[in-house]
Amino acid sequence: MHPDLSVVIPAHNSAAVIEKTVRRLADHLSGHDAEIIVVENGSSDDTFAICTRLAEDWSAGPVSFKVLQSSKGMGNALRAGAGASRGAHVLLTADDLPFGFDDLDGAEKLAAEHEGRLPVVVIGSKAHPDSHVRRGALRGTLTWGFAALRRVILGMRTGDPQGTVLMDGELIRGLVPDLAEPGFLFTTELVHLVERLGIVPVEVPVRLSEDHDSHETRISRADVLAMGMGLFRLRTRHGDRNRVVWSGSAPRS
Repeated sequence: MHPDLSVVIPAHNSAAVIEKTVRRLADHLSGHDAEIIVVENGSSDDTFAICTRLAEDWSAGPVSFKVLQSSKGMGNALRAGAGASRGAHVLLTADDLPFGFDDLDGAEKLAAEHEGRLPVVVIGSKAHPDSHVRRGALRGTLTWGFAALRRVILGMRTGDPQGTVLMDGELIRGLVPDLAEPGFLFTTELVHLVERLGIVPVEVPVRLSEDHDSHETRISRADVLAMGMGLFRLRTRHGDRNRVVWSGSAPRS
């Protein structure tokens, strides 16, 4: 049987946090039919060795764990993990659980309000008005500017397509062949395709964890510039000729 939930975690030089993250997830999901998939991508530290040891020592139970490898890049890792997932729903998150479990708790609340049915796409969104995220002036300006570029270049309306993403499993696995971004723009590309299907993601509020907030951002100014240029690449790649259709199972072109 397929699990209810697959959690996909890209891990690059994550030796300091990855074991804690995996164990926190396993504890939180205890009693649920779920799988945790860590995708190590191009690390120069002990990330893969730590994950391999975890997999070898993992106790059988409702929460399974496996480790994969991909070429370097967050997008490459998320694509590999999503493609290998089996869950009815798939959560794409980060190696330090930036929002704790606010995204999953928000999705659970939505399901309770809709007779157990989850929206097709739920985003743990820093842009939600009820989210608690501290930003410096420069980061806030860059965030606002990038959001404006997404609206102008791609016509996107989702406030934070780079939050955590919880999505229907068949949908995300059906979209994997159309996803090409190797890095930070991966979830923007994913949400862009979702919007083009006529699906409106539901954004839920989150709180940035203290552990995540204490770390230096991994996105440099060069990354921001590259991501801005990448929006034009996405518009070219996913023009009207490549429009996909959501049939309620796998999307088709």
